[in-house]
Amino acid sequence: MSGDDYKTMTTADIRDDFLRFFANKGCALYPSSPLIPEDPSLLLTNAGMNQFKEYYQGLKTMREIGACSCQKCLRTNDIENIGDSSHLSFFEMLGNFSFGGYTKADAIAWAFEFITDARHLGLPKDRLYMTVFEDDDEAAELWEAQGVSPDHISRLGVEDNFWAAGPTGPCGPCSEIYFDQGPEFAGVKPGDDGDRYLEFWNLVFTQYDRQEDGSMPELPHRNIDTGMGLERIAAIMQHKGSNYDGDVLRDLIGVGEALAKLRYHQNVATDRSLRILADHSRAVTFMIADGILPSNEGRGYVLRRLLRRAVYHGRLMGIRGSFLARYSHEVIRLMADVYPELTDNQPLIDGIILAEEERFGATLDAGEASLGSELTRLAAGADLPGELAFKLHDTYGFPIDLTREICEGAGHGVDMETFDREMAAQRERARASANRDAWGKAASVWVGLSDKLPETLFEGYDSDICRSAKVLAMVDTDGREITHVAAGERVEVILDRTSFYGEMGGQVGDTGKLVGEATELVVTDTKHHEGGLVSHIANVVSGELEAGDTVDTVVDHDRRELIRRNHTATHLLDAALKEVLGDHVSQAGSLVAPDRLRFDFTHFEAMTPDELGRVEDMVNAEIFAAEPMVTRVMGIEEAKASGAVALFGEKYGDVVRVVSTGKGEKPFSRELCGGTHARNTAELGLFKIVSEGSVGSNARRLEAVTSVGAIEYVDERLQQLDRVAAVLKSRPIDVLARVESLERELRDAKRQLSEATLGASAGQLSSLAEAAVQLEGYRCVFLRLEGPTGKELRGVWDSIRDSMGGGAVACVVASTTPDGRVALLAAGTAAAVDAGFHAGNIIKKLAGTVGGRGGGKAGMAQAGGSDPTGIDRALAQAKSLLAA
Repeated sequence: MSGDDYKTMTTADIRDDFLRFFANKGCALYPSSPLIPEDPSLLLTNAGMNQFKEYYQGLKTMREIGACSCQKCLRTNDIENIGDSSHLSFFEMLGNFSFGGYTKADAIAWAFEFITDARHLGLPKDRLYMTVFEDDDEAAELWEAQGVSPDHISRLGVEDNFWAAGPTGPCGPCSEIYFDQGPEFAGVKPGDDGDRYLEFWNLVFTQYDRQEDGSMPELPHRNIDTGMGLERIAAIMQHKGSNYDGDVLRDLIGVGEALAKLRYHQNVATDRSLRILADHSRAVTFMIADGILPSNEGRGYVLRRLLRRAVYHGRLMGIRGSFLARYSHEVIRLMADVYPELTDNQPLIDGIILAEEERFGATLDAGEASLGSELTRLAAGADLPGELAFKLHDTYGFPIDLTREICEGAGHGVDMETFDREMAAQRERARASANRDAWGKAASVWVGLSDKLPETLFEGYDSDICRSAKVLAMVDTDGREITHVAAGERVEVILDRTSFYGEMGGQVGDTGKLVGEATELVVTDTKHHEGGLVSHIANVVSGELEAGDTVDTVVDHDRRELIRRNHTATHLLDAALKEVLGDHVSQAGSLVAPDRLRFDFTHFEAMTPDELGRVEDMVNAEIFAAEPMVTRVMGIEEAKASGAVALFGEKYGDVVRVVSTGKGEKPFSRELCGGTHARNTAELGLFKIVSEGSVGSNARRLEAVTSVGAIEYVDERLQQLDRVAAVLKSRPIDVLARVESLERELRDAKRQLSEATLGASAGQLSSLAEAAVQLEGYRCVFLRLEGPTGKELRGVWDSIRDSMGGGAVACVVASTTPDGRVALLAAGTAAAVDAGFHAGNIIKKLAGTVGGRGGGKAGMAQAGGSDPTGIDRALAQAKSLLAA
């Protein structure tokens, strides 16, 4: 069978042509939804129909006949199979959908047209095969009506060609479309395990509502849900036999070839690793761009697992160091024109990838060396002992699923029964060693510990919780290393990893809990010590703790969030001070606490009120702009070249974290910083400077509050102003002046109201007439008053009517009554009613705006309400309604 008997199309061309085709049929074009689904029952967006669930449920009605989309999807339920010729974690799903708008016949006819028409895919008809549900005569007849030969139509059973939401509920038959790749591929018929007949489009016809008794009545309207994998149809249209040979994934495989200096299709194991890297790097890039960050649970765990699996397969091919950014940059180059969020979040993508690579690289170095050594000792086909698998997990943090994959690649299994037993017995083994004496330590205990313990790994940037952290050592209140502590005692605990931030760089240490299987410690502070060790200063409130135990580290979330916001505020403040005061400003110290921030800086004189106001406005402008805080991990020289601010006297390693405000090349703030930060400036809510003063020669100090602290500060000041306004005797003078002005206005308003109620002067009557709005067939006055009750508003209407000389006139009047409520009145002459004015209808629509209800006849209607703040909106709404 010839491979050149149909045209070639790129992935981009297929995507564009599909969407235009169905849009021209009348389907609404929907953009891809994020990989984080709105549906809380889903971990990740895994199908094109996810965003249309409410339409299927009948909760929403689509105006158009249907919809079409190209949805980015992610599935990892078969992650072990990824790396073969077909399975993918991330993929794009082309789909067209209907919720009673078009028929099964339309769906089949349009699918066949798009596939075979030379203006579109133009695939040869003799290489197309269809499957239908075994009882679906309708679908078979519809395919035959398109010219499909009966011997190209197969009937399959429930497993293959029937979709159901569950034991009961919506369900219906499916019809799949296959492409015959030729006799060089294995397979004898559509639906078997070979690759000859490649299924590339599935049409689901949800038309029944299965009942508990097994009956299946027809749904009120039939739904259409189709899905065509873009990678698969791209491979077909590019005359390739594998998803990975299509243009996008083949380009990503090329990145791996260049990095590893190996060739694709030369070695089975290398091919698998190249495919895994191409797939996983694309998935990781899109996940981070959609706001998913690495963690030890949920979506973050999926991301971390894919990223680490990619790093491992890079190592299998000899790629060392950080390399995944090369892949992510190629993903962005290939796909950012369709998915601009990739470009928008590139700094975040780069930073997360690099940080995770470095973290896992250290784990791999230690764990892989140990595992490799053990595997060389195993007999052919023997299982890795569970005790060794546990040691890798417990000592090196080496993931058990990665251990299994490495072992499988070397022809070995893993004794999982023993591994699970070792995990369960971990606490008991640790307790068995509790009676061993520890070496006595002098004041240099931390120096000694730093010499034998690895640096504590901080995992709190993206999560408040770190699961199963191992207790490496403990120090008592006398500065001695101990191995056991019990309830009622105070101790400093050193873990292999933690979500607690140790006090450093002005940021105070976190508080929270360490929680074990039967142990709980309350952490009152966290400190940094020699060699990067982090100690958790804690009181044991229940149970016992021993070296070797594992605990979950649980940071006080609310306190952490306040600290994050105040830390971000110091960065914004630093940048604003440089802008307002000059480049000589340099940070000279700081305190970042949950309730406030303190910032010391070099400057030669007290700041003026104008300067303070400008700084405060700049910081708040960044907060209101809702700029993301972007963290990148980079080399120190690159960081300096980027313009990142480094603190004078601070020691930095070769690799640093750079925290920036916003995504642009010239962010408002960019600093080297290892602390925790808000994810977005909007989280700060509000920034208020509390005080400014001197802390020595050429040094000033600002104290400020954000978020909850700012609200409390403003509330307190407002309360003070309220008291001043109440007594009318104290400063600030401008507040008193305003109160006096309001008193005068109130006196004037009362006098004007009295005149309007008792009978206005000729001049006032004239001004009312001039203020009337000419509507279609009548004139109308819209008026706000202070004082009149609902009953008194009728007298106001009489004055308005008389002052305008009668005829076709009307009014809508709103008043704040003496008891602080609202009175509404709408009234019109008979001529105005004849011209279309209806007081009752107007009042019914306005009453809710002022928190009330009411009604009446066409000539007059009234309402009362409880919300005077809605009066202006009500009058504006009245003008809009009557002018329409």
